[in-house]
Amino acid sequence: MDFSIRWAVKEDMQQVLDLIIELAVFEKEPDAVEVSVEQLQNDGFGEHPKFKCFVAESNSKIVGIALVYMRYSTWKGPTLHLEDLIVSDSMRGSGLGTALLNQVVKYGKDLNVKRVGWEVLDWNEPAITFYEKKGANVMRDWDVVQLDETAIKNYIDNM
Repeated sequence: MDFSIRWAVKEDMQQVLDLIIELAVFEKEPDAVEVSVEQLQNDGFGEHPKFKCFVAESNSKIVGIALVYMRYSTWKGPTLHLEDLIVSDSMRGSGLGTALLNQVVKYGKDLNVKRVGWEVLDWNEPAITFYEKKGANVMRDWDVVQLDETAIKNYIDNM
């Protein structure tokens, strides 16, 4: 299948959200998506954008995304975080995932970052295999730690 990759524009955010929801269903968290089209538009295209997004199009439809943002490592310096690399189910195996990851890595190199990092679910063996074949180090001895909104409120309330 033919596809092209470009930077996302504000008007793409409905289709981007559709892919985010598709990923949430795949990851067995269909009700976890709280972000809206409006929030994506404001956060990605407002006065101080919080993220950048590559989109992949095929037949005028967005069939893949790679959403990234800058982070800072106290050990390494500037890093690029890949929040999500999503390929629509209909495009898996087409080379689209590789093309999107290539764009992210090139962008990181252009930014002169010291690392590109992301997370992958431990049960998603196809993704783990894909990333390892690309030379990524899947660090299975690290755990992701988070405070959600409720936990943040409880934390503050108990300070």
